[in-house]
Amino acid sequence: MAEEQTSGRGRLERNWVSPRGAGLTLSVLLRPPPARSTWGWLPLLAGLATLDAVRELSGLQAALKWPNDLLLGPGQAKAAGILAESGDGAVVLGVGVNISTTSEELPAGATSLLVEGALVAREALLVGLLLALESLYAGWTAADGDAEASGVLAAYGRGCATLGRAVTVHLPQGDALQGIAEAIDASGGLQVRTADGTLTTVVAADVVHVRPRE
Repeated sequence: MAEEQTSGRGRLERNWVSPRGAGLTLSVLLRPPPARSTWGWLPLLAGLATLDAVRELSGLQAALKWPNDLLLGPGQAKAAGILAESGDGAVVLGVGVNISTTSEELPAGATSLLVEGALVAREALLVGLLLALESLYAGWTAADGDAEASGVLAAYGRGCATLGRAVTVHLPQGDALQGIAEAIDASGGLQVRTADGTLTTVVAADVVHVRPRE
């Protein structure tokens, strides 16, 4: 756990800055026994654990944006992000949550627990997040990485604000996909239905919510 971050790295090489004492920034090292093909669920588990802890301790309206953002408040501004990297049989989950960051310290489109009106201690959120992650990881591991059998697939679907939304999906190769986000599949990928009826599954992308959920 870091006291501050001045050059933290998020997805797509974006910076994640956290002033001293204002956020929860931590890394968790895992050596997952299930097959590597199931590891795409690990950042989603971390997102779900973050969602559960924030909801329990803050009482705020919170949801997930696939694949790795925590959104807060009726405006669904980003308050947390997750990055997973793997190598040599291990996975490192990096989690950053804006806790007491002020509006002046935040980039455009971001928020914090404090800005949304919740006072939460970093230590309490750390413990709550790790306990939630431990429980989810244990269940997922016991099911040999089967997200449906472990209940993780259903839980993530309930907490995901992306589903049912019109989205623009920016793919790593530079293309963009527009459609309705219909479901999360068994591998953790997002299934998007385009205007011509084609159902496409994306496993790595940056998603923009086009309009409010109806």
